[in-house]
Amino acid sequence: MSGSGAGVWVFKNGVMQLEQPEAASRKVLVYVPTNEVVRSVEALERRLGTLGWERYYENRSIVQLHKRDGGADLITIPRDFANLRSTHMYDVVVKNRDHFKVVDA
Repeated sequence: MSGSGAGVWVFKNGVMQLEQPEAASRKVLVYVPTNEVVRSVEALERRLGTLGWERYYENRSIVQLHKRDGGADLITIPRDFANLRSTHMYDVVVKNRDHFKVVDA
């Protein structure tokens, strides 16, 4: 069984199994100006830096960024990029319209 918790539990032949979603349903974050898929926290932080975001807080599990101009918005992302979920991606998109989009992998 998978430890990720993602998927759907189904019964097959009297046994409960976790079925993983198809790869096509996975999402990726794309930097629109270059059509580049963002693949790491460092790459995301670099792109956000050009848009006026800077590191505000970090610990072992998260990184938070805020706008240099003093706005109240924060973006929180997991330090481990493998834990980036669509909710994190859409948070980036909403706060940086025209620069990022979320698409199916």
